[in-house]
Amino acid sequence: MENLSWGAILFQIFKQFMPVWVAMVSMFAVSFVFRRRLGLYGQLFDSRIGGIGFAIVIFWVFTGLFADMIVTQDPLMQIPAMKNKLPGAPVPAGHEGYGYYLLGGDNLARDVFSRMVAGSTIVMQIAPLATLFAFMVGITLGLPAAYYGGRLDTFLSFLANLILAFPVILLFYLLVTPEIVETGLPTYMAAVLFVFPIIFLVVLLNSRFFTQPGKRALYLGLTLVIGLWIYFGVAWNADPLGIIAVPANILIVFVSVVFVNSPTVFRIVRGIAMDIKTRDYVAAAQTRGEGPWYTMLWEILPNARGPLIVDFCLRIGYTTILLGTLGFFGLGLSPESPDWGSTINDGRKLLSIYPHPALVPALALTSLVLGLNLLADGLREESLRD
Repeated sequence: MENLSWGAILFQIFKQFMPVWVAMVSMFAVSFVFRRRLGLYGQLFDSRIGGIGFAIVIFWVFTGLFADMIVTQDPLMQIPAMKNKLPGAPVPAGHEGYGYYLLGGDNLARDVFSRMVAGSTIVMQIAPLATLFAFMVGITLGLPAAYYGGRLDTFLSFLANLILAFPVILLFYLLVTPEIVETGLPTYMAAVLFVFPIIFLVVLLNSRFFTQPGKRALYLGLTLVIGLWIYFGVAWNADPLGIIAVPANILIVFVSVVFVNSPTVFRIVRGIAMDIKTRDYVAAAQTRGEGPWYTMLWEILPNARGPLIVDFCLRIGYTTILLGTLGFFGLGLSPESPDWGSTINDGRKLLSIYPHPALVPALALTSLVLGLNLLADGLREESLRD
């Protein structure tokens, strides 16, 4: 069998991504029709830059979701005859899966296309959730630091600056090394950091429904039951139902990302809140007798949403780069992991002879980060119009 031509390769790749195209067209069609009712999200369709960025990001989101339907081979499967094969090389008879390696084989004879697609799943599992957790930690600590000031602000700012004083890569390296992992430090860090989302939601609901005891009890009860169930499953691997479990290497990387990003989010939230707390509507809420947490979460925080949403998108991009850096240095994730950083590292060894194993995941990572940056620019542009 002969190698596929580039036209045939591109056509087959397009066909493999058909679930993504269908999902994107459906989502964009519905969103465009109802865009005037969708607030800031709907306004993205009025921004060319934001729309392009959003399309790129959603492409990778759906790729991560439908990865099992898109891959042509098992990402970990090795076919010795396919070592360092060029794109479009035929697979020897007798092997399962598609009959060609669409984007070639790597130095361990694995399918580059399938590993690129599978790598998007790892990124989508870690980067957005880790960034969201970091924001919950930063918001929960940054709002009271700005609102109360004094010794609390001094103490929390000192801790944030202490963490930020360490070089990021060195801090990551220390957190994911086997010697540190054996001490149990990442587990204890997870136990502390993963409490903050529960605290955030409990305080948020309690301050909102303080005058409605029935609703408050119901919402707080559901939040605590579901939150603690997820907390014990994720942080301590002690889910009594055995449903929630996170692999140790994924948990270590997740905790490291949250720990590194939280101080920066804290400083951003603190800076914005210190400015907003001097506004008239905050003084009006205090005059009405609203409690401090209600004022922080329902007066200050909503008015800080524009800059925070923009930073959230940018921070997912930073987190994606950090994950790629960790994988490139072989830290945290397992060596055979199809994450983009590990795949780039595997491919760089023969980069001058066979560029495709490293080039494909590098372009994937670049496109996702570019999409997030464009999306952030579009959100910033639209938020300034409000």
